[in-house]
Amino acid sequence: MKVKFYKYHGTGNDFILIDNRSLFFDKSNVNFISKICNRNIGVGADGLILLENHQKLDFKMIYFNSDGKETSMCGNGGRCIVSFANKLSIIKDKAKFMAIDGTHEGFVDHGIVSLQMNNVKLIEQIQNGYVLDTGSPHYVEFHDSINELDVIIEGRQIRNEKKISSNGINVNFVQVINNSCIKVRTYERGVENETLSCGTGVVAAVLSASKRGSVEGNKIKIITLGGDLYVSFNFNNSTFENIWLEGPAVEVFKGKI
Repeated sequence: MKVKFYKYHGTGNDFILIDNRSLFFDKSNVNFISKICNRNIGVGADGLILLENHQKLDFKMIYFNSDGKETSMCGNGGRCIVSFANKLSIIKDKAKFMAIDGTHEGFVDHGIVSLQMNNVKLIEQIQNGYVLDTGSPHYVEFHDSINELDVIIEGRQIRNEKKISSNGINVNFVQVINNSCIKVRTYERGVENETLSCGTGVVAAVLSASKRGSVEGNKIKIITLGGDLYVSFNFNNSTFENIWLEGPAVEVFKGKI
């Protein structure tokens, strides 16, 4: 069977998107999903995303990491599926959809896609960093410079540190540029590599930087290896709320495999 797919990326974080409203796709076929995500023998991507119908909302998002396993929320993937839904004429400029961590809203404006994230209340300080859940679990560690950091080696070690997380965790290394801009590099579990960008990761980095007192204001610029993102938020009653992740979401190509 031939599968029609679209390739998207959000600041270098790349995804295979499939219109699965007819429910033809075998979600239990871990080997096929990991193969199509493989950069040597498949299309190549950090993850695969299915768009399906939802009874009450515009659509449903189902996300798989490149290891073929369904996993937690992906921020850049969420932005890409909003753009994809716009392309398929499922939505115009606004969307409300279901993901694994609940309902999300998003909107498209001339190629820039904004995604509302869930509120965050709990940020724990563990060892040399911060642990929080922004739809996916993240560890955030601050450094004076991250340019020469070996993210794969150091990230993999922290990712598997049982004292930090018993189930494995995404790892973000953050450099503060000024009080309204940070730089972030991320090691993603499930991909088991550094990615060019991570949406839930930059949200975690910004909220941790705010808690730490390293940034000011409610809209922060984030520099990633794949491009620039913005995170805006409000802080009320010890809770980060009205969190929005903003940046480009680009269709690269489409094909069949």
